[in-house]
Amino acid sequence: MKHIVILISGRGSNMEAIVKACAAEGWPARIAAVISNRPDAAGLQFAAAHGVPTAVVDHKAFPDRESFDAELAKVIDGFAPDLVVLAGFMRILTPGFTRHYEGRMLNIHPSLLPAFPGLHTHERAIEAGCRFAGATVHFVTAELDHGPMVAQAVVPVLDGDDAGALAGRVLKLEHRMYPAAVRWFVSGQIAVEGSRVRQLAGESQSFS
Repeated sequence: MKHIVILISGRGSNMEAIVKACAAEGWPARIAAVISNRPDAAGLQFAAAHGVPTAVVDHKAFPDRESFDAELAKVIDGFAPDLVVLAGFMRILTPGFTRHYEGRMLNIHPSLLPAFPGLHTHERAIEAGCRFAGATVHFVTAELDHGPMVAQAVVPVLDGDDAGALAGRVLKLEHRMYPAAVRWFVSGQIAVEGSRVRQLAGESQSFS
């Protein structure tokens, strides 16, 4: 039985999708904890209501990123995770933290990486005239929004789209794609080969 720890900063809608999928699909895993850097994160209430242990490591209580990450890692490791999942966790992580969880930490980013790392991805895609946008699940490395890509979801950018409308369509696919990627990991169905990730069971790594 694999242990999954999920990090959130707000509502954590992808966390919700993962918790529900884990229970409904009978993964060989359990959600060991949901941890937030914000005491008021709405997702903590959802997790507690579903019987998932929760914890808060408030970044405002620490003088620098390194000390926060050290305490966060201590709390995470208390749950003995096989996989750490970033689900709307709005903190830039230090290289030491990412090295500690190398090969066992996933993130979802709302763009078709390597395009548009960082913030305001949907606005940037529209401003650039992209005809397609989407999201990417990837292993976390020290370089922001990089790392071997596990899966990507693609939606068209429609005439008249604003960032909110585009984000809404992308998010619906994120809620399918991220649980699938986590399930692949805990089931041993993905292999990292250099910079590429291969799905060993023949499932598509593209969502649309």
